[in-house]
Amino acid sequence: MSDSNIMSTIEPPSELWLAKARAHLDVLTKPLGSLGRLEDLAAQLVSIRQREYAEPLRKAVYIFAADHGITAEGVSAYPSEVTRQMVLNFLANGAAINVLAKLHGVEMNVVDVGVDADFDQIDDLLHRKVRKGTRNMIQEPAMSSDELTEALGVGLDLADDSKAKGHSLVAVGEMGIGNTTAASAITSLLTRKPVELTTGKGTGLNTEALQHKRRIIEAVLQKYFGEAAGDILPDPVDVLRIVGGLEIAAMTGFILGAARHGIAVVVDGFISTAAAALAFALVPQVRGYLFAGHQSEEPGHQALLDYLELRPILALNMRLGEGTGAVLAMPILESAMCLYNQMATFESAGVSEAKD
Repeated sequence: MSDSNIMSTIEPPSELWLAKARAHLDVLTKPLGSLGRLEDLAAQLVSIRQREYAEPLRKAVYIFAADHGITAEGVSAYPSEVTRQMVLNFLANGAAINVLAKLHGVEMNVVDVGVDADFDQIDDLLHRKVRKGTRNMIQEPAMSSDELTEALGVGLDLADDSKAKGHSLVAVGEMGIGNTTAASAITSLLTRKPVELTTGKGTGLNTEALQHKRRIIEAVLQKYFGEAAGDILPDPVDVLRIVGGLEIAAMTGFILGAARHGIAVVVDGFISTAAAALAFALVPQVRGYLFAGHQSEEPGHQALLDYLELRPILALNMRLGEGTGAVLAMPILESAMCLYNQMATFESAGVSEAKD
């Protein structure tokens, strides 16, 4: 990894502050536990931020874009040039994520970490290209060790930038035709679940194409991991290097970096949760900084949520990506913190508490 000390510099969120938050929630003017999961979300945020009555959350979304060599095997309903086209759409404020980010006051950052295109003259894009897409993983590993290190470093560096900007809540999203194939392979390897349970239609494959996609993933796993693929958890670095994507690697680095800086992370759907699962496999302390924005329609997403022991905030039958589900969940998290910070206590309001 680009920062050899990252694993030893991530501390879990504060148990002391979690207990303080729980105690404060219990004396607000409401029946005990009556705000349900909002109380859990608020307490987790306080344990991450480690301060009382903090300033409003400063929000941002980072969208990591890259192409995948595996698209040459016909695993996607869309051609790979759509990655480039959608990056341009983000920059023109025409995508769903643009609408939601503007509505909810979320700073938007679009990162080219591996798109198979040249964006040299385009402003407002974070130019962090490692290479023009991964290699075709059925023929050779998706990335070299050096490329993986560089892609992880992109994420770590952007987490440093996020900290410098004062962000306290970040959403992680992506764009990359073919990346559900990479995420399905990652999911099968980390959760030990069979490919047919981790692989869905992605951008809209028909039944025949879906079966082809699953056969491709099976072949990839057999080639590199053999019979051990279903029995022994492989090294997550090898998983990422062999079957991952440049954007997935950058998201993994970003999540690790955000946790190191005490920044709460809202993961989006299947792809970004695959990155979160890899970050967790590398550094288990990361889990306390994670919120699952929503439940994706991709079947592998539930396997990853179970692996991470995360409950999604929303369930809207979405499978768009881009960070949309994560940004949609941010107002729920903000609501939880506003209730925590602004409600009166029984003592301050002169309200009688419940009898024992």
